[in-house]
Order: sequence, then structure tokens, then C-alpha cells
Amino acid sequence: MTENIRFEIKNGIGCVTFNRPEARNAFTLAMYGRLEEIVQQAQDRPNLRALVLTGAGDKAFAAGTDISEFKTFSTADDALNYEARMEGVLTALERSTIPTIAAMAGVCTGGGAAIAACCDLRIAAANFRFGLPMARTLGNCLSMSNYARMAALLGPARVMDIIFTARLIEAEEARAIGLLSEVLPDQARLDKRAGELAQTVAAHAPLTLRVTKEALRRVREKMTPDDDPHLLRMCYMSEDFREGMDAFLNKRKPGWKGI
Repeated sequence: MTENIRFEIKNGIGCVTFNRPEARNAFTLAMYGRLEEIVQQAQDRPNLRALVLTGAGDKAFAAGTDISEFKTFSTADDALNYEARMEGVLTALERSTIPTIAAMAGVCTGGGAAIAACCDLRIAAANFRFGLPMARTLGNCLSMSNYARMAALLGPARVMDIIFTARLIEAEEARAIGLLSEVLPDQARLDKRAGELAQTVAAHAPLTLRVTKEALRRVREKMTPDDDPHLLRMCYMSEDFREGMDAFLNKRKPGWKGI
């Protein structure tokens, strides 16, 4: 069976590929676990100088969590455990001493957007679209940590904008607001530029990069309030969340009730 996440190393550069193009690289819970494992194991490779994260195909970097994973949720603990698993992956990325580069084509939403936000550098193809459309789709929410990450990256007002409107930011706007450092015309040139950028980063003083990354992580951590389980329960245990899942899976518009 084809691996849902591929990991390859060449010339001191690691490449992590989310490999479910038929599902727009939507993450299963097992994929989150595998990504965390890869990032942690990379720490034990002293010659690994950069990690590139990308999605298979040109349709999506990662379209969040596979909605079918939520169908088994029946208790508040299911929701809290899911967010804890997500936090493990994202913390591993943030705490990794290895520079990370997200090279993204197509859709980057939900959990995919959270992963991208935790990478050190982000570049994308011209067809890139980024968003957190849960107010339109599932009726769930972010964890406190992820609200803090997004606010640190984009600013609170813009986080409000993209969540309240459930719109997707396109590539040129993403570059203008600082989400992306570069936009490439297509997938082929994105892949080439990702390799070049990784080699550039890999050639620089590793301690300078490590300290810079850790210092900025600590700044953000000081600004992050403790997670409030009540807020997660409010969304994940609601009738609206069940309605959102059913509507999404059956390709219909949800009927929100606010309960």
C-alpha cells in the first residue's frame, strides 16, 4: 500500500510529502502521528539541515483533517484528545531545531493551515489558497494555541476576517500580508525553488537559525493563554458540529442553530 506520508533525504535535505492526492491530502489521525514521528526522528540525524513539507499533486498542500475521522466522536474527551494529538504535531514542528519550509500548491485549509503556520518559511504556487473555513463547513473551532499561532502570524484582525467570512486567501494576497515569502508560477517551479531555498538555509550557520527559531517560539509562547477545554467542548459537542459533518459529507448546505 502506498504510504500516506513519504519521507526522503537527499544531500542533507529532508522532504516530507503528504501523499493522499485523491483526498486533497486530507490528514487521517494516523498521518498526524506519522508526521510527528518523522519530525522527532529527524532530530537524531545530525547531517539533516532542512525539512521541506509539501503535498502530492498540485491540487492541495493539505485540506485539513479527513472529515470521516470525526464521525466516531461521541464524548468531550474525543474532541480534547484530537486537539491534543494536533498539538503534539504542531509543537514538534515548532520545537524542531531543523529549519522547516512549507512548499504549497493548491488548497491549504484547517489542519493543513495549522501545519503551514508552524513552518519557518512558506512559499507557494500561484494556485495556492489558504483558509480556516470552519464557520461555513463544520462549525468547530481552533484550540487556544492555534488561535495564538494564527494571530502571531497574521494579526488578530485578519484572523477574525478569514474565520468570520470563511473565505480562502489567494496567493498574491497571502504574499502581501506576509503569510508567503514567495509565489511561483506553477508546481514545477515551486518544487525547484523549494530545493534551492532548502540548500540556501542548509548552508547557513545552524546555531544562528536554531536560536532565532527558538527565541521567536518563546515570544509566541509568552503570548499564548492556557487552553480552555470548555471552549472546545462548546463546539465539538454541539448539534451544529454534527449538522456540519452530515452536511459536508452529503454535500449540502448546513442549517446552523447555534446549539
